[in-house]
Amino acid sequence: MKRIRIITGHYGSGKSELSVNMVMELRKQFDKVAIVDLDIANPYFRSRERQRTMEEKGIKVFHNSFGYDITQDLPALSAAIKAPLEDKDFMTVVDVGGDDSGARVLHQFKKYFLDDDCEMLFVINGNRPETSTVDGCIDHMNRIMAETGLEIKGILNNTHLLSETSVNDIIKGVELCKDVSAKTGIPFVESYCDERMLAKMDPEALVGLKIKPISLFLRPSWLQY
Repeated sequence: MKRIRIITGHYGSGKSELSVNMVMELRKQFDKVAIVDLDIANPYFRSRERQRTMEEKGIKVFHNSFGYDITQDLPALSAAIKAPLEDKDFMTVVDVGGDDSGARVLHQFKKYFLDDDCEMLFVINGNRPETSTVDGCIDHMNRIMAETGLEIKGILNNTHLLSETSVNDIIKGVELCKDVSAKTGIPFVESYCDERMLAKMDPEALVGLKIKPISLFLRPSWLQY
């Protein structure tokens, strides 16, 4: 994988959850790992909400200038965010706000994203109305690329229905991502699923789907099951 991964997508696609899972996995392989939370549009389900959890694992967390409190929503970003982008020893995941409006903030740091060791990825949840069709997904992708001036280099499938997620949802997402890939030429990378839901599924039905299990770090317990 590239040293810098930018995670984009439609609102509610699960970008922040995947971003946290990615840095948790990276920390098992690398000494210097960081997550940069650039979501200044949405006050809920942001990667910074698990700052203490990640820091306990040795992961550096960068976001706004105001500390931990998720109610502090002023759209201000700390200059310290540049540190893991400039330091080539860091493996860094950049968690971006939803849609083209959320991705607009990337302009401030664009010079760091033009390096060959950076990739921007697009997360698809095929059960979200606006990204349930090939054309809907491509429209969102095109708007993000137009807004940022950066190319999307890969597609991630995160199609789910929370506790109601079935094998059929994953297969639906895989087929959708493959169709988007075929129409755009952008590679379909892999799929993700909550590890607890994955454990309930028939292993034979999952063969060949390239699914990575993830943990849910951001969803409050009262919203889970």
